[in-house]
Order: sequence, then C-alpha cells, then structure tokens
Amino acid sequence: MMKTLKKYRAPYLFILPFFILFFVFQLIPTIWTVYISFTEWKGIGDPQPCGVSNYRKMMVDSMFWESLGNTVIYWIAGLVLIMGLSVLIATLLNSPLVKGRAFFRTAAFLPNICAAIAMGLIFRMLFEENVGLVNEILVSLGAERVPWLTSTEFSKIPVVFLTAWRYTPWFTMIVLSGLLNISPDYYEAATVDGANAVQKFVYITLPSLGNILFFCSITVTVDMWKMFNESYILPGPGTSNTSLFQYMYQSGFNVFNMGYASAIGVILIMILTVLSAVQFAAKRRQGEL
Repeated sequence: MMKTLKKYRAPYLFILPFFILFFVFQLIPTIWTVYISFTEWKGIGDPQPCGVSNYRKMMVDSMFWESLGNTVIYWIAGLVLIMGLSVLIATLLNSPLVKGRAFFRTAAFLPNICAAIAMGLIFRMLFEENVGLVNEILVSLGAERVPWLTSTEFSKIPVVFLTAWRYTPWFTMIVLSGLLNISPDYYEAATVDGANAVQKFVYITLPSLGNILFFCSITVTVDMWKMFNESYILPGPGTSNTSLFQYMYQSGFNVFNMGYASAIGVILIMILTVLSAVQFAAKRRQGEL
C-alpha cells in the first residue's frame, strides 16, 4: 500500500518546485500589483485606497497614450522585421550552397549575447546626426543628414533597428532548428514534380514551420510589449520614443507613484493576455491546436 502511494506521489513532488516558484514570484506579485493599482502609494507607508482614480487618470493621460502608441509601432515593426529576417537568415544558414555554415551560424548568434546597454550606446553613435556613421554614408551618397535622435519623425527608426538586431539571432536559431527537422525527402519529391525554389519554400518550408513560427510570434509579442532597454538608451524628443513598459517604470521609480505604475502594469497584462488569446484563437481556427 505504501509503495502504491509513493508511486503516485512521486510525479507531484517533481513539479512542486515549479508551483512554489510560480506562487512566490508570479501569482502573488500579480495579485499585489492589482491591489496597489487601486491605491495611492509612494512606495513607503501604508497604501491608501483610491478606487479607480488611477485608471481614470490613465484615460486622460497623453503620455500614457503616446507610450502605448509607440509600443504598438515597436510591436508591429518587430513582428515584421524579426520574423522576416529570422526566416530569411535561417534559410540561408541551412542552405547547402553556403560554405562555412558552422562559422556563420556562430557569428549570426553573437548579437544576442552582447550587452543591451553597450549595443545601445554603439547605435547611438552610429545614428548621431553630425558624426554618425549612418549619416556619413548618406552624405557620401549625396543625401542630407537625418536628425535620427532629435526628430519625432525619425527617432523610432534607430530603436526599431536596434531591437531587430538584438532579437533576430535568437529567433533565427529557433527557426533553424525547425528547418533541420524537415525531412529532405519532401524537397526531393518536390524536385521530381518540377517545383522551383519558391514553390518549395511556400508549400513545404513555411507549413512545416507553422508551430515554430507561432511560438516565435507569441514570444516576439511579449518581448516587444515589455521593451525597456532599447527605448531608454535611444531616447527621442520628449516621450516620442517612450515605451509603455518604460513609462510604467518612470511612473513608479522616478515620481514614486506606485499606484499609477501598478495600474499601467495591469493594463499591460490585459493587453498581452488579449493579444495572446487572439493569436491562439487564430491558430486554433486553422486546426493546428
């Protein structure tokens, strides 16, 4: 009898550490954040209940809406650039026509292990208006200098490029792992049937990568909505580059309005939940979940 109990108890013991960490570092902080969002709190003393005043303030806060709009732009640009570049680079790294693939696979992953702040400082120098390398190249081609970081019109472009440069290597390796698991027999059969390279990519490669691309899209969405380093190290005029996550940080730790920062955090959680649910629903409608 005791052996039978131990037999059924063992699996639960293996997953117990996960539930302990989940409750301590995720569930309890989330519940506390929701509670604080309905209070006025400076980080010290007792939180004072204020009802939904933080959420009412948010509805008329122009900085909140601007940071929300900036984050939507980063999210859409990140999905297009990171996903597109990851598939393209992974396909090239998997091609037998590329010599020295082992070297290029290693080199392609290097940006992911570089410090975000260090890379941000380098990108700031690259996009500097007067002596930046990007503007020097434009001038050599006969174009005018662009105020990349001092104009609300162009200030988001360096942030988008830095984000794509940092995140693409990681997702490239994920897509590459999916490509390596596609059987060569599919491509050989397609070749016999007279399919060209584009048809093989559209009808074999992309469908075979469906679940991996879905995972990447969910992960990119979360990463873009919690962006902080890139927009912080490459600031534009005013709040033209401020992300929603950065504005939450500034509200909490610059002006010590923890209640308002918590309300922004709750909205951020709700947005990510809705976006993830939509993506899962779309995937389920395709019959792949």
